[in-house]
Amino acid sequence: MKQIKTDLCVIGAGSGGLSVAAGAVQMGARVVLIEKGEMGGDCLNYGCVPSKALLHAASKGMSYADALTHVHKTIDIIAPHDSQERFEGLGCTVIRAHARFTSPDAVEAGEYRIKARRFVIATGSRPMVPPIEGIEDVPYLTNETLWSQPALPEHLVILGGGPIGIEMALAHRRFGAKVTILEAGRVLGRDDPEAVKLVKETLIAEGVQILEHSTVVKVATEPGGVALTLQKGAVCHGSHLLVATGRIANSESLSLEHADVDRNRGGIKVNAHLRTSNRRVYAIGDVGSGTPQFTHVAGYQAGVVIRSLLFGLPAKAATHHIPYVTYTSPELAQIGLTEAAARKTHGEALEVLRADYAGNDRAIATERAGRGFIKLMVVKSRPVGVTIVGPDAGELISLWSLAIAANLKMSKIAGMVAPYPTLAELNKRAASAYFTPRLFDNAKVKTVVKLVQRLLP
Repeated sequence: MKQIKTDLCVIGAGSGGLSVAAGAVQMGARVVLIEKGEMGGDCLNYGCVPSKALLHAASKGMSYADALTHVHKTIDIIAPHDSQERFEGLGCTVIRAHARFTSPDAVEAGEYRIKARRFVIATGSRPMVPPIEGIEDVPYLTNETLWSQPALPEHLVILGGGPIGIEMALAHRRFGAKVTILEAGRVLGRDDPEAVKLVKETLIAEGVQILEHSTVVKVATEPGGVALTLQKGAVCHGSHLLVATGRIANSESLSLEHADVDRNRGGIKVNAHLRTSNRRVYAIGDVGSGTPQFTHVAGYQAGVVIRSLLFGLPAKAATHHIPYVTYTSPELAQIGLTEAAARKTHGEALEVLRADYAGNDRAIATERAGRGFIKLMVVKSRPVGVTIVGPDAGELISLWSLAIAANLKMSKIAGMVAPYPTLAELNKRAASAYFTPRLFDNAKVKTVVKLVQRLLP
């Protein structure tokens, strides 16, 4: 077995692992990067990139065949940035094999034994398949296999009403498939109910059937498709089944017991510094227990780890400033606390502000006014949460990520000058709503203004 000694060994070449490897090697560290599957990980090959490409194709009226071609072309265009060749060009030693720990400071991968000063585990997650009777005997789809379908499903039944299920429901319905969503609770259950209501209404108007509080207890094949028996006794029939019930961390095949690394049902246990129970080993992205499972979180955590690994700086990861977006029509974006969570946490100290798309000139001019809105949760002049539902919500939410990360007051946002006419003006209008009662409905302010007017020459 060939021996390698290095400063840093990164296991997993998805968003987080690639960011750590690229940053570390370009700043002078010796880096070994190990990946057993596709370079670029889930996001590039099965997740964010293909799903958003499919949604875009659906909105443009492409055929399903042309849409799949567009999906794979999109992946091909982005792939070189994440490729083995690029990272070897940067100076990384790239090993394409399964990695497993053999001791607290060594792993084996293929024909190599790698001993490193530090390790970063960034192995991501995979679709979680619920333990439903008969499901292992049914040819179900996941986000990893959906892209290899040769033809549009006639009737796609989606098990799970989270972001993946909702996005794929919209895309497939727009291509002409019949679509049914089965959700044990309520769809988009962690999001603001008022915002979710607009998303649901759009889906239903386009012909998507949504069955909430519908627990599936049995799945079976039948001529031409699948049959799902609900707890209430009803049976849902479809030609194809997409399982979108969440994700599970890829941690059990790493032989972590040899590395003295603790894990639980959620993944690898990490502290605020993203360090595991073995001080040599860090875990970032989906594989970390309790970590929000988003590509941009993995990228953010990569930066946190790099500061610690390369410069010895005390760096902690936070989650309060992490936004996320469901790319439906309308888009739904969230950062920080929802209104319900903010009321529970802050009580009477909370102020809820809003601005509607219907009052935005750009939205009106481009026929995108609709019923969208921005809702701000504010405590002591600082935002603690923002909900946006409407066109380009995913673009608008970024400003609030900056505001919350930098602990900005509402005056800073209200003082921003947005070009006219833009949707970005919605952010300014919502922030300005904080000052409306303080300035226009304030007797003291009016008294001061009258006094100043008398004294001015």
